[in-house]
Amino acid sequence: MSLNPFDLNLRHLRSLASIVARGSMSAGAEAVSLSQPALTQGLAKLERQLGVRLFERRSDGVLPTSEGTILADRSSAAFAHLAHAARSATRGSRGFARPEQLMTATQLRALLRLADVGSFVGAAQATGLSQPALHRAVRDLEQISAVALIERRGRGVVLTVAGRRLVRGVRLAANEIAAALVEMRPDLAEGGTRITIGAMPLSRALLLPRAIAQLAKTAPHVTTDIVEGAWRELVEPLRDGVIDLMIGALRPEPLADLEQRPLFFDRLVVVGRAGHPLAGIAAPSLDQLAQFPWIVGRPGTPLRLHWEAMFAGRRLPLAPVECGSVMMIRGVLRDSDFLTLVSPAQVALEVEAGILAQLGPAIADSVRNIGIVTRAGWRPTAMQAHFLALVRAAANPSAPPSSSASDEK
Repeated sequence: MSLNPFDLNLRHLRSLASIVARGSMSAGAEAVSLSQPALTQGLAKLERQLGVRLFERRSDGVLPTSEGTILADRSSAAFAHLAHAARSATRGSRGFARPEQLMTATQLRALLRLADVGSFVGAAQATGLSQPALHRAVRDLEQISAVALIERRGRGVVLTVAGRRLVRGVRLAANEIAAALVEMRPDLAEGGTRITIGAMPLSRALLLPRAIAQLAKTAPHVTTDIVEGAWRELVEPLRDGVIDLMIGALRPEPLADLEQRPLFFDRLVVVGRAGHPLAGIAAPSLDQLAQFPWIVGRPGTPLRLHWEAMFAGRRLPLAPVECGSVMMIRGVLRDSDFLTLVSPAQVALEVEAGILAQLGPAIADSVRNIGIVTRAGWRPTAMQAHFLALVRAAANPSAPPSSSASDEK
């Protein structure tokens, strides 16, 4: 049997930290405004759901088991996310001072599914709740928050600004509880053990395939979900908790809510087809490079800016193709005299196979820091930490190359 994080009673989860801190059921009951017998019954039900003992009962109080410590710790983090989001969403309203303490698991699950599918019909199918029950759950949340969380758009709904803030906190809270389930009993977590990775372009050719191949060998039961995109496409899903981490080129300026962990430095090179007229020249000059057409990134992209900087102070070469798909770029280069500016890792297999060639040395002042991006304060599960270690090992230049490369976009 698998559990959704919101299959568990939030009030009972909220009591755990107080019980652990004071070693007393009465402390937990006081914290959540329940009678001690009611809380004792609630925790017994929670233990049955989880199939684990959370506390050892003693004459002088209670002592948490290892599972109880895990769940209490992750639950505290979950409620911190929920509190921050709820108060951010309701700032300026005349609602309750601590709206998160009045929210139920059913309400939060309904809002999360509604945000995911964008309609009450789809959310009802996803949750098993009736549409009237979903309407009621969301309406109750809006009353608790004293703000509108959704807006109707035709047959669907969209989140308001307050709704987006609250959904982010709800998802992060759910992720913490799901992490506790995985750490206590991996078979309990809904969807099993899954790692969702935001793959930026510079990670897809060698780095990620190497790490994932090793993960498949060491932990074959783990599902890796790869979401491809550029930084701007992945950063909000990362913040929302939709993906666990991003891998690719780091930003030069750190962001307060994100942590960047460098892996290695990458330097751009000029690439053309094997047998290109410039292939026999050790270091083609800018004048020679400017004689050929180029494939460049779209205006404002990092690669486009590096290309423009390379030719700064002179007329830019002809660039009739603007493209961000490395798969497309590789095909055009192979059948023409076009040039492009890329990371060596993105075309390493084609260069090794004699299809493409690096023309000259790496470009000066084109160093990019490649690494891992996570939410600030994110605490990986043991399996997620294992995967991070595999990524770091795959970033080692002495590691054996992967047998295949994924498509670049």
